[in-house]
Amino acid sequence: VQLQASGGGTVQAGGSLRLSCAASGRTFSSYSMGWFRQAPGKERELTAVISWSGGSTYYSDSVKGRFTISRDNAKNTMYLQMNSLKPEDTAVYYCAADLRPLLGLVSGGSTPALWGQGTQVTVSS
Repeated sequence: VQLQASGGGTVQAGGSLRLSCAASGRTFSSYSMGWFRQAPGKERELTAVISWSGGSTYYSDSVKGRFTISRDNAKNTMYLQMNSLKPEDTAVYYCAADLRPLLGLVSGGSTPALWGQGTQVTVSS
């Protein structure tokens, strides 16, 4: 499976963006997937996770209530709807996937096996 992220851009504070992560391959629905972000001068952080079925999600405290992660297994695509954007959301956003549950993987100090290229999100004040 290969991942390709898109949808980044520049938006004013309070605005919205939707990121997409398109996957190649036939086993997309087997993967736990998520979004990470890395702001300038900061470490990469886990932002949101979705289970293979879409039935379970996780959000970091900093985005909870503003971001929504979803996936369409028929289209081999994962999404991150970002609303009420703040300047502190400015970062490069990466999609990632693993056959193992992503949240447990990251909690245990490991990193996902598959990564897409980053997409820049810039929120101006």
